Amino acid sequence: MKRNRTTQSRSIGGYGTLHLRQWFKCLFVSLLALVFAIAGCDTQAKTGALTGAGIGALAGQVIGGSTGATLAGAAIGAGAGYIIGNEGDKKRAAVYDYNTPTSLTGTRWKVTRLDMDDPPIYDSITVEFKSNGEVVTTKYEPGGTTTITEEHYRIVGDTLIINKPGYIVNAKYRIQGSQMTVTAPEFKAVLQKMG
Repeated sequence: MKRNRTTQSRSIGGYGTLHLRQWFKCLFVSLLALVFAIAGCDTQAKTGALTGAGIGALAGQVIGGSTGATLAGAAIGAGAGYIIGNEGDKKRAAVYDYNTPTSLTGTRWKVTRLDMDDPPIYDSITVEFKSNGEVVTTKYEPGGTTTITEEHYRIVGDTLIINKPGYIVNAKYRIQGSQMTVTAPEFKAVLQKMG
C-alpha cells in the first residue's frame, strides 16, 4: 500500500512559503560556512567572504526560495563580505607593529620566475625583508634603470600580507629549503634565497 507524502510548509519572516526541509538545509549550510570562516581564515577579507556567502545564501533562499536565488545571494554576500573584510585588513595593517620579527625578517631573495598576465620587463628582481617590517623590491631593468619599491609586510599563518597606503595584497607563501613560492590572485612568483 502506497502512502501519500505531504510536505509541511510555513511562512518565514513574511517572505513567502518555504518547505521546512529547504529552510533547515539552507540554515545548516550557512552555519557550516560560518564555522569554517571563523576557524579557518587568516585574513578578515577571507572571513568576510565566507561569512557573507553564508548569510547571502540564507537570505537568497528566504527571499527567492530557489537554488538560483540561493546561489545569487551567496555570490553577492561573498563579494560584499570580501570588500568589508579587506577594509578591515587595511585598518589592521595601519596599526600593526611592524617591528615584530617574522620568519622572513632579515632575508633577501631573487625572483627566478614570475607568472602574471602582463609581466614587467626586467633583468632581475630582488626582494629584501627588513627588520622594521619593510619589504624592499628592487627591479633592475634593461638599460641600467633601477626601480625600488618600499612596502610594509606582515605574516598571518601562511599568508604574506604586503601593503602600502591605498592597497593590500594577500598572498600565500611557502618556503622549501632555499626556495620560496608566493601565490596571489594577480601573480605567482618563485624566489631563491640569497646569501
